[in-house]
Amino acid sequence: MSDVLTSSPALEARGLVRRFGRTVAVSDLSLSIAPGELYGLVGPDGAGKTTALRLLVGLLTPDGGEARVAGAVSHAAGGALRASLGYMPQQYSLYGDLSIDENLRFFGDLFGLSSTNFRERVAHLLGITQLTRFRDRRADALSGGMYKKLALACALLHRPRALVLDEPTNGVDPVSRRELWELLYTLVDEGLAVLLATPYMDEAARCHRVGLLQGGRLIAEDAPAALVRAFEDLAYFVTAADRDAAEAALHDLPGVRALSPHGPGLRVIVAAADAEAFRRRFASADMRWHLEPTAPDFEDVFLMRSIDAE
Repeated sequence: MSDVLTSSPALEARGLVRRFGRTVAVSDLSLSIAPGELYGLVGPDGAGKTTALRLLVGLLTPDGGEARVAGAVSHAAGGALRASLGYMPQQYSLYGDLSIDENLRFFGDLFGLSSTNFRERVAHLLGITQLTRFRDRRADALSGGMYKKLALACALLHRPRALVLDEPTNGVDPVSRRELWELLYTLVDEGLAVLLATPYMDEAARCHRVGLLQGGRLIAEDAPAALVRAFEDLAYFVTAADRDAAEAALHDLPGVRALSPHGPGLRVIVAAADAEAFRRRFASADMRWHLEPTAPDFEDVFLMRSIDAE
């Protein structure tokens, strides 16, 4: 990703707004993704991720602002947009009664590929997705991971400049999930701009940059490591035989901003200004629990940014 930040954006949102009745699903969203960049739009269910992606790919018309793909306004670009964009929605969208080969042929015809280009692209995409030996299998007989890889291959047939993926690993087993991420890194290395929506913090940490979405608003944006470095609170891990009792008691200690269960213990986020008072109270409270400082991670960043934005 050496020079992506100096390149013209492959995908861009400028003050996007979208309402459904009185509900504002996306509010003043601005972001930019360069060729060769993997950008994660991160947030829980209901944060506005899918609506934002549908605005970017021209499936929804914004109530304000605009989205651009390769410089063209998304909702007005028509065929020019289809030539520049690959889109993989969250829901299953292939034809289940068609084989892998037949689904690829359908999309090849849709994109107007010549026979030579089609054969070359199919051979390449089936190779990198490891689907070659399954090409006669019906789409509705594929595993979740294989189905997602076929959907990805269909979205890439026409060599788009940008690829938009809505929660691509949802419902996928761990091995297929890893393989899909390896594919994404390969595509980005080839210069493709990739925007994906995900609710998974571990996936967000793998992106070049992330935008944290809360209530349709972008509440933070940067490289994941930079967001973690800028984290100002302190993280602790508390091991306790009775986790529920520990959680109830810890709520009353000074500076505690958030508690979350982690295995047999609790992850505790404490305001840096109150850390000394927190440790003193913990030590003097005759608690038979173990307190261990731990490094903050991306999940801590998202949790605290969300709390601060409320």
